[in-house]
Amino acid sequence: MAEVRTTRETDEDLVVVENLVKYFPVRTGLLQRVTANVKAVDGVSFTIKRGETLGLVGESGCGKTTVGRTLLALTPQTDGRVYFEGRDVFAMRRQELKEVRREMQIIFQDPYSSLDPRMPVGESIMEGLVVHKVGTQQERWEHVINLLRMVNMEDFHAKRFPHEFSGGQRQRIGIARALALDPKFIVADEPVSALDVSVQAQVLNILMDLQAQLGLTYLFIAHNLSVVEHISTRVAVMYLGKMAELASRNEIFQNPLHPYTQALMSAIPIANPRKAGSRDRIILEGDVPSPINPPVGCHFHPRCRYAIKGTCDVEEPVFKDYGDGHYVACWLVEKNAG
Repeated sequence: MAEVRTTRETDEDLVVVENLVKYFPVRTGLLQRVTANVKAVDGVSFTIKRGETLGLVGESGCGKTTVGRTLLALTPQTDGRVYFEGRDVFAMRRQELKEVRREMQIIFQDPYSSLDPRMPVGESIMEGLVVHKVGTQQERWEHVINLLRMVNMEDFHAKRFPHEFSGGQRQRIGIARALALDPKFIVADEPVSALDVSVQAQVLNILMDLQAQLGLTYLFIAHNLSVVEHISTRVAVMYLGKMAELASRNEIFQNPLHPYTQALMSAIPIANPRKAGSRDRIILEGDVPSPINPPVGCHFHPRCRYAIKGTCDVEEPVFKDYGDGHYVACWLVEKNAG
């Protein structure tokens, strides 16, 4: 196995992302020349500690899914580094990357399109075991049955096809498939966004039970803040390809510092309508700028009611720690802290 460089991680850090960049080229004309780039992820850095759930939130198109796919090397990066247990994922050779992918898995957003409609779900779950040549055929089948039981499915379900299941059942099958190779880290890419509310709760409880039972670490990508609050240990907020804020769950929900995070929090429905008047709803004006040509300076400044002219529209704020692991990229926070 090739020797790889380690990063400045602590023993608690399972995944370290440093200045991750992913641009998608825009090609035009008869010769399909690259005329611009969609800056889907533009210099994102964070860590994920062992056994925790890092919730990654933001509006649609902010780059959440691209972060998840890129750090797993499912999509090639443009720049930056990702370290898994101190090993540089992007520097690995093909065989080494194949081995480490046993420990890094993904649960896709759409459980139906991620399953082969022509293959019984038992065989879909078993596919990873076959690729990595794990166990005998009988041992693989017994493992598949055990995985189905872990996600509250029946043994006979292994011989049924994806179209015979509900959305919630298919997502549980997707979870079982992600667990097949006994991973340490799972990217859950909006795993409950397409499900009914009652089914969402079932799937979330399964994920939390499995985490406690198996010691799993999650990157939980979502846009539903109520779901994120329920499952996450820490929460990271993205806007237009960049990190806006990152803090513990309690800190970010009780004391959001970035104006964008404050706007997101104000949109969370209140369970008791009588208390609805206790929260000021922040309405963001304008549309999300194009990631092909993002604003100069702070990407959020055209929609920010606190934007400082001559600062926010000129220079990009630094994503820095303002105490107790509460990271923010905002000139207003910097000004108030100073």
